[in-house]
Amino acid sequence: MTKFEVVFMSHPGIGHLVPLVEFAHHLINHDPRFSVTILIITMPERPILNTYVQSHAATLASTNIRFIHLPTVDPPSPDQFESPFGYGCLLIEKHRPHVKQAITNLMKTELDSDRRLVGIITDMFCTSMIDVAKELDIPCYVFFPSTATFLGFMLHLPILDTQLTTELAKLDTDLVIPSFANPVSPSLLPSIALEKEGYSWFLYHGRRYFETTGIIINTVHELEPYALNSVTTSQVPQIYPIGPILDLVGPSQWHPNQAHDESVMKWLDDQPPSTVVFLSFGSKGSFSESQVREIALGLEQAGVRFVWVLREQPKDQFSLSDDYTNLEKVLPNGFLERTAGIGLICGWVSQVQILSHKAIGGFISHCGWNSILESLWHGIPIATWPIYAEQQMNAFEMVKELGLAIEIRLDYREGSDLVSAKEVERGIKHLMNYDNEVRQKVKEMSKKCRVAKMENGSSYASLGALIEKLVNS
Repeated sequence: MTKFEVVFMSHPGIGHLVPLVEFAHHLINHDPRFSVTILIITMPERPILNTYVQSHAATLASTNIRFIHLPTVDPPSPDQFESPFGYGCLLIEKHRPHVKQAITNLMKTELDSDRRLVGIITDMFCTSMIDVAKELDIPCYVFFPSTATFLGFMLHLPILDTQLTTELAKLDTDLVIPSFANPVSPSLLPSIALEKEGYSWFLYHGRRYFETTGIIINTVHELEPYALNSVTTSQVPQIYPIGPILDLVGPSQWHPNQAHDESVMKWLDDQPPSTVVFLSFGSKGSFSESQVREIALGLEQAGVRFVWVLREQPKDQFSLSDDYTNLEKVLPNGFLERTAGIGLICGWVSQVQILSHKAIGGFISHCGWNSILESLWHGIPIATWPIYAEQQMNAFEMVKELGLAIEIRLDYREGSDLVSAKEVERGIKHLMNYDNEVRQKVKEMSKKCRVAKMENGSSYASLGALIEKLVNS
């Protein structure tokens, strides 16, 4: 029996790597003829990434998935970039020769007439690897771990670029983006796209998507029908919505502080069903001390049970947030004592495990796409508090386009006006109201997401079409 190899090119961001690895699992579980080699860019300043890879490398030894660490490269010099995003894009590009060498070695040593390399699947921000695929004459696909609305923005950017008479950041009118039913305020665009360097990289990646064989996207047709229909045109490569791709185990298996996770879950075991609001803002999510105090006061005034993942601001723009060592320094006087019976403040935890717990009734989220999909899968309604990346667009889509979330803020980002304690209180009370329409819609969408991955479901069929394309290439 002929076997098929696929090479995945990963991005050195945990929010990109996790869904890519989960997609590899999904592919080989669906069709055991496949094996996957995942190329890893090592970043010493991202220890969480390295911990994840090391733990998975051990557990994947018995499966058809393996990691290859690419040789390190000299980092871009400070005069070559203006932001962490620009640094990351340049760093990825510098790995191109090593990627070509790794794939060439694979083709020479491990492939034969019974095992064919049928595709390279590259992350949405690793599009320079499309050149490697062309040089080696291998079909190349993009893996897009975000929304169909954001994909629509990226695909529309080359057209928009020809129409703009000023920078995006200076626009004073709403944008018409085909993947959104409603006009989109420039204030909702990713901060990166509003900066000159970031805009040019977005434009570069958006143009390169058109050169691929297909775009594999972590979404569900029933969740984003309007956006998916808008990007399904003769000019765009075939779109394969295969989601939701989720890590349903979460970092409990590889995070170094498992005892911490267990203590949080034990606390939740003692709470009544659907009564706890969960606050978590992603691997980079953190706030100023004044904003932390407003959140604390809002929680206290709302009077609901809560689990709050509270992390301090990173040391520099390249680092992720760390857990606080002294909570009393940033919280209002006496807050921990007054909320001891109903609230729990913790460090980084397995978000997906918390969301799956019966005690959770609502989620205040930064609106990263992985978090949104996890929340929808478990039927937990979200209140939106975006912070970075494309999260403002995600929040807008969830609230205004789909009616699947409650708004605290849509356009919050670093440097925004404080969200007041009153706003926090109001958002929590609305979120935890059992009669709200959003809660019912989220429960219905949860069922649709699960059905989509079952046999004859939309995502199941889309994955089947992708496999057929790979096998026959």
